[in-house]
Amino acid sequence: MAETVALDELTGSPHAKLFDEPLVIRLDLAAGERVDPHRHPERTVVLHLLSGEIALDLDDETHDLEPDDVIRFDGRREVSPKAVADSEALLVLSRRVED
Repeated sequence: MAETVALDELTGSPHAKLFDEPLVIRLDLAAGERVDPHRHPERTVVLHLLSGEIALDLDDETHDLEPDDVIRFDGRREVSPKAVADSEALLVLSRRVED
């Protein structure tokens, strides 16, 4: 089975779900918009910034992301992305494998 989704056809904001497992989400944030701090404790998260600029808070660290940056982190960390400019990102949340 294969599924195809066109990112530019998704209308959910700030999140639009593409697939269930692994959970794949398109994040669309306007400049200055922030997603409240939260965790995904059962997941490993990969964020690929497609456009814009995001300041990604992970616990007490901030990662400044630019287009084509990809970051992976443990979903047990508290995460809060803030768009410095209008931004679009693709997130993949896979089931976390125990160390």
